[in-house]
Amino acid sequence: MEQSMRLLVRLPAVLLVLVLTACGGGMGDLEQYIADVKQRPGGRIEPLPQIKPYETFDYQASNKRSPFVRDRSADENGVMKGPTPIKNRNKEYLEQFPLDTLNMVGTLEREGKIYGLVQTNDGLVHRILPGNYVGQNDGRVISIMDGKIEIEELVSNGIGNFFKRSAGIGID
Repeated sequence: MEQSMRLLVRLPAVLLVLVLTACGGGMGDLEQYIADVKQRPGGRIEPLPQIKPYETFDYQASNKRSPFVRDRSADENGVMKGPTPIKNRNKEYLEQFPLDTLNMVGTLEREGKIYGLVQTNDGLVHRILPGNYVGQNDGRVISIMDGKIEIEELVSNGIGNFFKRSAGIGID
């Protein structure tokens, strides 16, 4: 046991001596390589690319209407052009719902009139006739067919005028 302890103490010491003698060699090879590299001619560096001058942009629309000023598209008398919604009209029940939440579920003929059956998102079914208003854009029912209710809406263009837009409610 004592011999194995001595061996364990001496083995690292012997390994350390061997490692240190391996690192102690001359550095002549390295010095020769460095001298060779220093004697080589230097590389040629490419010149920097030519910088293109910045081309300025001339704004040519200064004589046009500013997009930030309200357009005065009224005629001489101050009356707005195009269709306008009826202001003092009593709103109908189906005008509180957006058109995309209304579904046509069928038609009903009674006393010679064809009614469109429209279901709201709360599940209730309502009868409508041509001339009734539906949707939130002053949509007026134009015609009722077997699979579709045609509607004409008055949509604001954002500057006080309105334009007509065709829409419809179909059977899902």
